[in-house]
Amino acid sequence: MAGSSLLTLIDDIATLLDDVSVMTKVAAQKTAGVLGDDLALNAEQVTGVRAEREIPVVWAVAKGSLINKFILIPTALLISAFIPWAITPLLMLGGAFLCFEGFEKIIHPLLHPHEQAEHVEAVHQSEIDLVKYEKDKIKGAIRTDFILSAEIITITLGTVETATLLQQASVLVGIGLIMTVGVYGLVGGIVKLDDLGFYLVKKKSTLAVRCGELILKAAPLLMKTLSIVGTAAMFLVGGGILAHGGDQLLPALHLHHLMETFTHTLEKTPGLGGLLGMLGETLFNGVLGLIAGALIVGIVSGIGKIMPGKSEGIANH
Repeated sequence: MAGSSLLTLIDDIATLLDDVSVMTKVAAQKTAGVLGDDLALNAEQVTGVRAEREIPVVWAVAKGSLINKFILIPTALLISAFIPWAITPLLMLGGAFLCFEGFEKIIHPLLHPHEQAEHVEAVHQSEIDLVKYEKDKIKGAIRTDFILSAEIITITLGTVETATLLQQASVLVGIGLIMTVGVYGLVGGIVKLDDLGFYLVKKKSTLAVRCGELILKAAPLLMKTLSIVGTAAMFLVGGGILAHGGDQLLPALHLHHLMETFTHTLEKTPGLGGLLGMLGETLFNGVLGLIAGALIVGIVSGIGKIMPGKSEGIANH
């Protein structure tokens, strides 16, 4: 009897693990797009620090990301169990903040061009300024990670909403670990590409030297591309969250119909109609995110004119 019970237990555990594996695979497929945005955003967020501090900064952000998951996963399970209606409004707040950060990132250098020169001067003259700059980078990256992680966890939760609590928790933890290790492992590799290039250039092999030179030429372009993609991802992800949530909470806005009209209009573009039509939803999310970001920055700026200390606090957090 004891042997039979043990075999039954082992069979139950194997079945549970198999179910969790299948659900984790499905969740990973559904969150792959957001993971790509997460990679671009975080690689862009940790650029600009000193070469010898790149990996420590990535590690600090990765630890912050794990803390985010430690907070978000239990919170998601509790919200799903007791107040599932709160998930969409909370996600929309996060999406709105992403749009705000994206537009503020674009407009800030235009409004304050002198700050870039001040930063370059600080790099050469002030160690204290560099420490503050690094801490600000880490805080910004962790803050962005929190919002993207919340979306990924919510999407994952949606794929396992009919599963048991144990299965839900297992899949969420699995996705959280995969996301953190995968994203920050790649971010660490990307920011150290220049070191790899210098290492290869010093080799005696002609092939190694040429590969090193190619990497050194490509690395700055890659980082610049990631910076642009990362900023665009803020609007795409933020706008996507607002579009999806708006359909649920504010159906009178008819965002879905607006997106269809937008897509049909793009399809009429001569020569590029087919391609633009396929990208219609993505482009709509980006435009919506850009508009939302501009509106929020305008509101925050207006608050700043009335109460100067308030807008600065919002921008810093």
